[in-house]
Amino acid sequence: MSNVRAKKHLGQHFLTDRHAAARIVGALRPALGYDTVLEVGPGMGVLSELLLRHTDYQTWLIDIDAESVQYLKDNYPQLGGRLIHGDFLNLDFSVHFPGKLAIIGNFPYNISSQILFKVLEERDRVPEVVGMFQKEVAERCAAPPGGKEYGILSVLVQAYYHVEYLFTVKAGAFNPPPKVLSGVIRLTRNANETLGCDEKLFWRVVKAAFNQRRKTLRNALAVIVPKDRMGENPLYDLRAERLSVADFVQLTNDISQQL
Repeated sequence: MSNVRAKKHLGQHFLTDRHAAARIVGALRPALGYDTVLEVGPGMGVLSELLLRHTDYQTWLIDIDAESVQYLKDNYPQLGGRLIHGDFLNLDFSVHFPGKLAIIGNFPYNISSQILFKVLEERDRVPEVVGMFQKEVAERCAAPPGGKEYGILSVLVQAYYHVEYLFTVKAGAFNPPPKVLSGVIRLTRNANETLGCDEKLFWRVVKAAFNQRRKTLRNALAVIVPKDRMGENPLYDLRAERLSVADFVQLTNDISQQL
C-alpha cells in the first residue's frame, strides 16, 4: 500500500484486519428481504472484496474520494456501473435503488452521525444497516434510557430500528490506527411504519429535550410550548434521559394538543 493510500483522509481510517472485515460482512442477513447491499466509503476495498463473493445480493459501492474510486475501478472491474463516485449524504436513492437495500461500511468518523440521519430519512427502503463507528457513537445508538450515553441519536435511531452492539474493534485493525476504539452495530428496521404521532414534532421534542438535558422537560421544552400550557403529565418533571421512545411519543402527542 502506498504512503498516499495509507494516510487518513476525509476522517477515515482504512480497515486492514480481514477477520474483523469477515465478521462485519457476515452480520448481513439478506433473508430480511433485500437483494442489494450498498457499501459506503469502501476505501481500499477490504469489505468490498468479501461482499463481491456473495451471490445472494448485488453489491454497490459509493465513495466521495476520486483516488479511492480509481483504485476500486482498477481492482474490481466487475462492478461496472455499480461504483458511484459521489457523496452518500446527497445520494438520491430512487435513481439507483428501486427496491430495498442494506447499507454497510466502515463509516468515516467525522460524518457518522450524518450517515445515520441519512439512513433514517430512507428508513422505509433500508431494512438493515451493519456499520463500524467510533465506539462512543456505536454505544450511543444502542444505549438504553437512564445513562449518560443515551441521547438524541439513541432515541431517533431506536424509534425506527432495533439496535445491536455486535463487537469492538481495536485501533491496530486500521491503517492509520485511530486514537479511539471502534464498535460495530447492526440496525434492523422495526415494525413501526409510523410512530403514532407528528413525527416532525417528535424530532423537535427529542432534540430540544436533550439540548438542555440537565433540566427537567418542563424547562427544556419551554422553547416549544409555554410552561403554563404543559398540563400535569408527570413526564414533564423528568429529565430527557429517563424517557423511552414510547414516552417521547406520548409527550409529543400531549404537546401537539397544546400548540
